[in-house]
Amino acid sequence: MMINDIVSPATGSSEENSTSGQPILLAGRGRTLPPGYIHLGVSKEIAPTLRDFGVEPDPVIREAGLDPHLFEDGTNVIPHMALGRLLTLSVARTNCPHFGLLVGQRATILSLGMVGRLMQHSETLGDAMRALVSNLSIQNRGAVPSLAISGDAAYFTFSVYQPEAESADQISDGSLAVAVNAIRALCGSHWNPMEILLPRITPADQEPFRRHFRAPVRFNQESAIIVFPARDLGLRIAGADPLLRAMLEERIRQLKGAQGSEFSDDIRRLLRMRLTSNHCSADDIAHLLTMHRRTLSRRLKGGGMGYRAITNEIRFEIARQLLQDTQVPLTQIAAALGYSEASAFTRAFRRWSGQTPTTWRAEGHPG
Repeated sequence: MMINDIVSPATGSSEENSTSGQPILLAGRGRTLPPGYIHLGVSKEIAPTLRDFGVEPDPVIREAGLDPHLFEDGTNVIPHMALGRLLTLSVARTNCPHFGLLVGQRATILSLGMVGRLMQHSETLGDAMRALVSNLSIQNRGAVPSLAISGDAAYFTFSVYQPEAESADQISDGSLAVAVNAIRALCGSHWNPMEILLPRITPADQEPFRRHFRAPVRFNQESAIIVFPARDLGLRIAGADPLLRAMLEERIRQLKGAQGSEFSDDIRRLLRMRLTSNHCSADDIAHLLTMHRRTLSRRLKGGGMGYRAITNEIRFEIARQLLQDTQVPLTQIAAALGYSEASAFTRAFRRWSGQTPTTWRAEGHPG
């Protein structure tokens, strides 16, 4: 199936951060994010979700290496890896395999901060989704969204790209749950997708997923995707204010332009979105960024890492997520990552991890 990209994520900006190992609290409003960090936003709902299970959240949050006071304000900033650890602990404490879904269910379009407000004042659903994809980097530098269209269907995809991220399946569940909430806020509570694709093992109880998404849910997929009618992109958003939209767009432009972006992180985000589409060669990425291939290589080497090394890092991360969180066959994972044969993927994975993918999956490494 050929899917044509409508919009790709815009590059984000970064700032210096501490390497002390202590939880970092950055002023949430008016600041851009360092790579690997995320505004709490949707994740602020983790604490009340834990309470719903009778679990006191503060000890769990501390065990994840975070200060519970951070969760008092959704604009506070935490490392994306700490979010993954917190979700892993939350699933264990509650014994709920769909904990991430419950977190996303509680969140609203306003949980997406300034980007959510821009979506509310976009002219059409298509404009709102493009705003989300283009600007999520001011709120989240651990995952990347994309929007594509093929025939009569639109595809909203959400992919975790931070290396060694735990609970990528929980993050994907919650992210699609809040994205559906956001679309329903814009189009009406009656809105439903055509189907949902999730990169996670089929749960014993599928009903919570069907109940929230109100659509067929397919598990053991390569990516987290909301599939919906492409015609819905033209739906107009009631109450959208053009003046507020212009003000929000200007503020977001200021945030993006406030500080220089970390180029290698921008490449990682682009690769995570495109690696499974066979449009991710160095020439492809250079063309996308309107620069010469040699300029791309020079800028990456200036940051201490070449294009091939970054590509392999992202391939390893995708492979880890699919091996850990799904039962997708090795041949399918190999093809998705651009390998002509499963044996070539096996050799590459052994170089990266010291183990074959079959052994790695059997040993049940933490996500």
